Amino acid sequence: MRTLCASTLIGEFFVIGFAGLVAMKDDTLSTTMVWTVCGIAMLLSVLLCGMLTRPGGIQLGWVLQIALIVSGFVVPMMFFLGALFTALWWASVHYGRLIDEAKARWAAQAESRAQAEAP
Repeated sequence: MRTLCASTLIGEFFVIGFAGLVAMKDDTLSTTMVWTVCGIAMLLSVLLCGMLTRPGGIQLGWVLQIALIVSGFVVPMMFFLGALFTALWWASVHYGRLIDEAKARWAAQAESRAQAEAP
């Protein structure tokens, strides 16, 4: 699960940066505000890559997904991209858990075979 989720978060890192570039074209937003918000979101996406296996890591990922969708009020294309990355996040969590369970089953089967073959 960690690999799939981390890949999604790194993709979001770049999308957030590009959204910041688009948001800078809005005359009502200051450059400082845009890059402070984008910088925090980008930092969070990178830090979450290392926190995925810790308690609350996946939940913080969901918070980031909601923030991406809400950022559509500033950059309208982010409604679409936020929804897309939310779907990717769900798939990463869902299928990542299935893969982890399958790996654990395979490891247990290999260990039981090794014990059965041992003298």
